[in-house]
Amino acid sequence: MQGPNPSDSSPLPRSRRRSLALGAAAIAIAAALLGAGALQQAAPKERLLVFSKTAGFRHDSIPQGIAAVRELLGDRYDIDATEDSKAFSNDNLKRYKAVVFISTTGDILDEAQQKAFESFIRAGGGFAGIHAAADTEHSWPWYGRLVGAYFKTHPHIQESLVKVEDRTHRSTMMLPAEWRRVDEWYVYDKNPRGAVKVLASLDDSTVQGVDMGGDHPIAWYHDFDGGRSWYTGGGHTKESYSEPLFRQHIEGGILWAAAAPDAEKPEAAKPLEAAPKAQPTQP
Repeated sequence: MQGPNPSDSSPLPRSRRRSLALGAAAIAIAAALLGAGALQQAAPKERLLVFSKTAGFRHDSIPQGIAAVRELLGDRYDIDATEDSKAFSNDNLKRYKAVVFISTTGDILDEAQQKAFESFIRAGGGFAGIHAAADTEHSWPWYGRLVGAYFKTHPHIQESLVKVEDRTHRSTMMLPAEWRRVDEWYVYDKNPRGAVKVLASLDDSTVQGVDMGGDHPIAWYHDFDGGRSWYTGGGHTKESYSEPLFRQHIEGGILWAAAAPDAEKPEAAKPLEAAPKAQPTQP
């Protein structure tokens, strides 16, 4: 008969100690997994800069525009909103994937800040312009080419028919081919078609006080000087930023400007299986 192992001095039975050891190992593995998940969750998000400085007319819809961007994209990006032109430095702009101009007006950047913004775009950065972004920096030709066209004039706020020309872009794929909405419709100093890829245009026959020769682009995008530029002429009214389709429109435009990966396509719905036929009951 084998006597007790002299090296086994624990008062607990061997099977009990084995169970405790396995339990401790399981707890350690779970803790490690939770720790890895916490580290992954805590990983810093990419950033967007929202800029809304004005040196001319100030739109009262700017707060609604900023709030909409935060609501739409705050789960995917850290968003900084500012009207401080000092944000346009080489070191600071390196932190952002894209810069969003929401109804900026007038001359808002000095020469050094303009150079920093040009460098940001040339390094692959993105720009998204909303409404009066086209009424900004009229004396800076590079910016005019970045946006695509400058604001010239506008009639009173009214409903118009927007013809969506490209419904494959992520900022227009949710829109109907004919999109009726109310806004302040800009007339531009030139037709940008040919220099940009037009997403949507106005049917000028549905607007009073607007004439761009029968071709009136109102939303567009293009690759520019090493970076990306997207612009929409909508967004004058406060109500614009509570319209579901307009919100999705600007969300898609900013995501494109930020070079965000395309959203995964939802899986096709599986056909419902036919319910089994009821078996006749025996009498």
